[in-house]
Parts: sequence; structure tokens; C-alpha cells
Amino acid sequence: MCQTRVRTVTRPDAQALDGKERTILATPAGFSGLQGKALGLRKEDYPTKGEVMAVIPKHCLERSTPRSLLYLVFSTCILFGLGFLANQFVPLTLAYAPVWLAYAAANGTVAFGFWVVGHECGHGAFSDNKVLQDAVGFAVHSFCLTPYFSWQRSHAVHHSRVNHMHEGETHVPNPTEDGFAKAMHFIKELPVVGDLFHDLLALALVSGGFVFYLTFGASGGPAWGKPTNHFFAHGPLKSKLFPGKWKNKVLVSALGVLAMLALLAYCCNATSFWRVAAVYGGPYLGLNAWLGIVTKLHHTDVDVPHLEGEEWNCVRGAFLTIDRPYYKIVDVLQHHIGSTHVAHHLCPQIPHYHAQEATESIKRAFPHLYLFDPTPVHWALWRICSNCVSVQKLNNMWVYTNTRTKHQQQQQGSTKKAN
Repeated sequence: MCQTRVRTVTRPDAQALDGKERTILATPAGFSGLQGKALGLRKEDYPTKGEVMAVIPKHCLERSTPRSLLYLVFSTCILFGLGFLANQFVPLTLAYAPVWLAYAAANGTVAFGFWVVGHECGHGAFSDNKVLQDAVGFAVHSFCLTPYFSWQRSHAVHHSRVNHMHEGETHVPNPTEDGFAKAMHFIKELPVVGDLFHDLLALALVSGGFVFYLTFGASGGPAWGKPTNHFFAHGPLKSKLFPGKWKNKVLVSALGVLAMLALLAYCCNATSFWRVAAVYGGPYLGLNAWLGIVTKLHHTDVDVPHLEGEEWNCVRGAFLTIDRPYYKIVDVLQHHIGSTHVAHHLCPQIPHYHAQEATESIKRAFPHLYLFDPTPVHWALWRICSNCVSVQKLNNMWVYTNTRTKHQQQQQGSTKKAN
């Protein structure tokens, strides 16, 4: 049975709030390395957007086109360099499958950093030259089979409604009574193998979910309707997510992806399907896995709530983003996207090369609000896949649970008997 307990604690940073003890929900899914920090915060604890911007050094918002281009060259050279070396020196035989898998993991990690450059363009953080910025973003994302303008729009909605239970976009959790959530709980409750099967399935869905999001709007917010398709937004696929001029921008984005698919088809014809699958396909799958995993880690954990109504505002939602201790080489290759994401949500126009400084400023000014979970990311990911099955509403917040309530289990049992 899912029971909700309440405990009262005095946080080490309580004086930064109001010096009083805070009531923290001991959530059904337990605690992360944050120890319930976000659950003890109230709406009035959060500053205004102006107060946040006042603590970020002004130069952190300055864009340098040469510096941005240098990081683009950095990611591009490593990405294509590893691809060239693999193509030239690794035999395309079954005996070398472990080498190709290692290559896919390594260059997929680099590919995500390459993709992040396009993501930066979509936020307007790459250059003051808007034509150059969109040209770079369009080329980078099309190469990664990501529709640039479509993603720019849906990702902007994600930022504007982050951690909103109904109006959020991407990685919006399912209420326990939702059909998908019921299915996942059913799997988890299977005897003997249920837990492990559920956790591996959840990990697979996170790792491969980006394609389903682009195509069907999987994990998108209910306010925008289903399905939402990032390649075509006319007729039966018309969506509130892409209003007005965005419909045609979606088509332009799709043409970029189609051009890349045509190039891959040409390469298959010139060489072989398996060579293209090994050199391009492996890192592409790695890129998609990183996209799903990093985004999940940014916005999900057992004791980080989602909000609705008057409990939510943009600043509070942004502060409910989680920074994590990514492995040093990964953090560098991926331009610190996972370790400075709170600052990124508070001000997405900050270029990544200023994000660490901005993060330190935010951490000093708002230590009681800033969320950093020291749990190693691989353990944090497993905890999330295992325990963040669905959400239920407790004390005006939606919190994660890893089990259904006794009432819901009995209700399902009654339905089975009736059938």
C-alpha cells in the first residue's frame, strides 16, 4: 500500500528561507540525494525573474560568434575524426562487433555534444548573427535527424512551462490512473521478474524515446493534444504546439531531415547498408540515448515535484531542474549541458561557455533553492527508472510513486473479477 508520511526537519539552509522548520513529505518513492529539499519549498520562497537575472554577471549573456564557431569545430572534428578512423581501420566483421559497440558509445557521446551546439542555436545563444545562427542550427540538427525549427518551437514551450503537470512539454509524468501508468505498474507487480523487467523497459523507453517524441509527441503535455508530429503539422496532424507560421517551419525542418536521409541512402548505395549502420547508425543511437537520459535526469527524480495552477510559476519550475555530477570527459564533450541546466532554464540565452560561471552565481545567491544531486548519474538513472513510475497528487504537488494505492489495486482486481 502507498502511504504518505510527513516529517518536520530543520534544513542546514533554513535561515535562508525563514528560519523555521519545514514539513517535508516522505514520498512514496523515497528520497534522492536531494533528501527531499524541493518538497520543503513554497512558492513564496522563490525570487522573481528580475531578482535572478540581477545575480548573473552581465557578461554571461554576451555571445561571441568566433568562440561559438570554435566549439562547433571542436565537436565536428572529433565526431567526423572518430567516424573516419572507424571506417578506415575497423573491419566490418562480426569479430569486431565489440569494437563497433565501443565506437558507437564513444562517438554517440560526442554526437550529443555536436547536437547541443544546434540546441544552443535554437535558443539564440550561439551568435548575434541570426542568419548564421539558424543556418548552423539547421545544418547540425538535420545531420542528427532532428527537425530544427520544429524542435526550436516545442523546446521553447518546454522551457516556458517546465515542471508544469498539464502544460509542460517533454518528460511530463503520467498520473497513476493513466492507462500507460497502469500498464507499467502491472508489469512492475508481476511476481519474481516484474521489478527487473519494468526497470529495463523503462530504461529502454528513456534511451530510445526521442524518436517517439518527435513522431507521436510521447511524454508531451496533455494541454497540447496528441499526437504532435514534428515533421508535419497540417490536416489530421494539426497541433496547438505549432500554430500559425510554425506549420510551414515544420515542413522546412522535415525537408532538412529528408535531405539527410537521402544522403544516407546514397552512402548505402555507394558502400553498403551495414557500413552506414556501423559508422553513422551506432553513434546516432548513442546520441538519442543521451538525449533521453540527460533530459530525464534534468527533470525527474523521486523527490522533485511537478506543479499545477497557482502553485506553478516559470521561476519555480526552472529551479526544479536538477544539476548532476557528469563524468568530467562527458561534461566537456557535451558542453556542460548536464551540470549547468538550472542556469540554462533560468536564462536559456546564456552561452554554454558562460554557464558554469552563471551556475556558481546562482548557487551562491540561492543555495536554498538550487538543486544539485551528488548521486553518480548511472545510479540516479537506475533509481529514476525503477521508482518514478507515475505521479499522484499530495499537498498541492504531484510526486512520484513506485506503487499503486491499495484502492487502485483493489479496483483493478474487481474489474478482473467482473470480466
